[in-house]
Amino acid sequence: MNGCCNDLHLLFSKMPEYRFPFEPQSIPSNGIYVLFEEGEFAHGANRIVRVGTHTGNNQLRSRLQQHFVAEKKDRSIFRKHIGRALLNRDQDPFIRQWQIDLTTRAAKDQYAHTINFDKLHEVEQQVTAYVRSAFRFAVFRVDDKDKRLELESKIISTVSLCEGCASSNDWLGKHSPVGKIQKSGLWLVNELYKTQLEQDELEGLERLIANS
Repeated sequence: MNGCCNDLHLLFSKMPEYRFPFEPQSIPSNGIYVLFEEGEFAHGANRIVRVGTHTGNNQLRSRLQQHFVAEKKDRSIFRKHIGRALLNRDQDPFIRQWQIDLTTRAAKDQYAHTINFDKLHEVEQQVTAYVRSAFRFAVFRVDDKDKRLELESKIISTVSLCEGCASSNDWLGKHSPVGKIQKSGLWLVNELYKTQLEQDELEGLERLIANS
């Protein structure tokens, strides 16, 4: 079992938790969020199921709003993952339309006529209901972009490489059509199984959180 991952879970379990509805002004402008999901546990604490950040300056609050508030799956890969799992679980053929990204004008011109927008709105509402009821999160401030991305990657890798962080039998992600999500137990496909946090980096993270 990964001792560093155990310490990570204990560290995050001591932090204030947020869930919807949350006050955006209570969230730092720049930083990293750590998601926990109802019914998921590891290391005697709530199991980490997703770690995320942002690239643009002062965009952490906006990123969380995209996950919890805005019903636009093409602006939140997290919402898209949840929708895929729900639709796949229910063997709903609408999953083929859900996969289509309508962000660009070219995509809209090509695919919009094939989309059942009433059904799309219905699934967005289902995703919203699940996200708001099942997830809570901790956040900590990291102003430097490169540092945010480095920490995000190493935290994700630390958790994904830990044998003690298996998902429960009832975890929604087991219904995901994305193999990396099923295998890792995380609502993520990037930064898995890379470079873990070293002990000195974990201690640095503890200091960073204590001073944020």
